[in-house]
Amino acid sequence: MKFAICNEIFQGWKFADACALAAQVGYDAIEIAPFTFRPSVTDLSAADRTAIRETAARAGLEVAGLHWVLVQTEGLHLTSPDPEVRARTAKYFVELVDCCADVGGRVVVVGSPKQRNLAEGVTPAEGWRWAAECFRDAGRRAEERGVVLCLEPLAPAETNFVNTAAEALRHVREFGSSAFKIILDVKAMCSEATPIPEIIRAAWPDFAHFHANDRNLKGPGFGDVDFHPIAAALRDVGYHGYVSVEVFNFEEGPEAIATRSLEYLRHVFVPGSSEA
Repeated sequence: MKFAICNEIFQGWKFADACALAAQVGYDAIEIAPFTFRPSVTDLSAADRTAIRETAARAGLEVAGLHWVLVQTEGLHLTSPDPEVRARTAKYFVELVDCCADVGGRVVVVGSPKQRNLAEGVTPAEGWRWAAECFRDAGRRAEERGVVLCLEPLAPAETNFVNTAAEALRHVREFGSSAFKIILDVKAMCSEATPIPEIIRAAWPDFAHFHANDRNLKGPGFGDVDFHPIAAALRDVGYHGYVSVEVFNFEEGPEAIATRSLEYLRHVFVPGSSEA
């Protein structure tokens, strides 16, 4: 199993320093929130993208991919009734795929709940039809560039569009592209009635990325979620992608979050490891 960590926990840090700490702790990869560099990926030049890729590589890290991809963008929305907004969004997702590939990443996580919420009067069927239109060109580009778009089911408290893994799976299977999968996120799966190991087994092989966190918005091992059955399910299905630490409460600070999260994950996932 390979372990990654999302870079937004290193608030105010230089990217090189974040990579150095992640590598020192023992992570294999870093996952990038584009807004930590620029409000839009179109503002990241070819030189900027090369610098990101090379900075991670110098630290001995891979780039897992991109997430929080619509944060701080303007005028973009997956399910907007306005066709011009959807056209801009579709074009931006192609840009995201290119940026991901340029920095050496493999997955683009489609979370961004506020930019996909269904407006009043829009049905789920309409929302999916419009979202699928937004993903069409990006899916083709992703196939060309070796990137996978990962639709993220999120809890009803965060969005009213695509709230369960089963719903997300139905959409990606209808889409019918090897470059369009789902991501599973522990915090999000905690909102479902189905036990997390069952979700994992039912979703395989149609998930391509995994976020590790706790229902309390902190890192794995910082709350009451037991990762042992989660790890067992991931091993059972043969998942060999990244298990990436994504947290939303940063109060412990980046060093403690990064270190304690990985210590816990190694204890759970790596036979013979001891928990610190």
